[in-house]
Amino acid sequence: MSTHRPVVVITGGTGGIGRATVREFAEHGYDVAVLARGRAGLDAAVEEVEQRGARGLGLSVDVADGEAVEAAADLVEEQLGEIDVWVNVAFAGALSYFWDTTPEEYHRMTAVTYDGQVNGVRSALKRMRPRDRGAIVNVSSAMAHRAIPLQSAYCGAKHAVKGFTESVLTELKATGSHVTIGLVTLPGVNTTQFAWNMNKMPQHPMPVPPIVQPEVCAKQVRHSAETGKRNAWVGIATAYTVLGNRLAPSFVDWYLARTGVTSQQTDQALPRYGSNVFEPRDDQVDRGARGPFDKGALEHDPVSIIGRHRGAAIGATLATAAAVVGSLALRRQAA
Repeated sequence: MSTHRPVVVITGGTGGIGRATVREFAEHGYDVAVLARGRAGLDAAVEEVEQRGARGLGLSVDVADGEAVEAAADLVEEQLGEIDVWVNVAFAGALSYFWDTTPEEYHRMTAVTYDGQVNGVRSALKRMRPRDRGAIVNVSSAMAHRAIPLQSAYCGAKHAVKGFTESVLTELKATGSHVTIGLVTLPGVNTTQFAWNMNKMPQHPMPVPPIVQPEVCAKQVRHSAETGKRNAWVGIATAYTVLGNRLAPSFVDWYLARTGVTSQQTDQALPRYGSNVFEPRDDQVDRGARGPFDKGALEHDPVSIIGRHRGAAIGATLATAAAVVGSLALRRQAA
């Protein structure tokens, strides 16, 4: 980190995990630049930063536009100072069979979810590499390791983000750079995503349980930035999804084919704001961080807590245990 008050850029910072991450960094002494599309969400996020005694800057940016991201990075450094941390959270998703998704929709979701992270990393490295310092965190998903039905664009993009991040990480190491880049891999989270993603299914989208609150993820994002952690998992569901797929991929194929469509839908009468794939849904009204699934959403996560405070070995042990428990639970449900 540089000697001035640290500056963080957070893409997708007006809603969900991004919004919780904005508050997390502001509460820990960072000035925060928020890059997103919706004006009401940007204004509210900046207000929350300022309420915590930090400087905030909200910039209306489509992260799929590399030139716009680069121009925003220039403005951040002009108004807040040198960028110390860059966090890529922004994405666009859907609940739709692949064959019901138009080429335009598919391209757009890929452009935001994958190219958006590439554009962020490019702008961050342009500034961090010459200074030989800084941290980049790409927010990923258990679906970067194990794809599920109805989210082929999102799953494909997150697989790409994982490969891209690992490649850049090795390039930084090969050139002796002190800039760090890492992944935070997440489970289902109670966010605004489920009220504004594109939905072509008969019922309301929902995260696959067990789910966590976005603030749980935000804590891990900040910790990963400050420690340069290569990869971090949040949630027992992430552990048993990733490890279970390594141990028994054919079984997971069968299980997801049987349950993966219905487990992502609910018949509850919940808010719908319309699809945000092409237009922001927080331009007129701020939507905040949390979605409508507070009931049962975990406020704490043993996997990430132990990983942060007890070392990688204990975290890996817990993750392995979670994988075993998850596998047994899946087998009992399938029986």
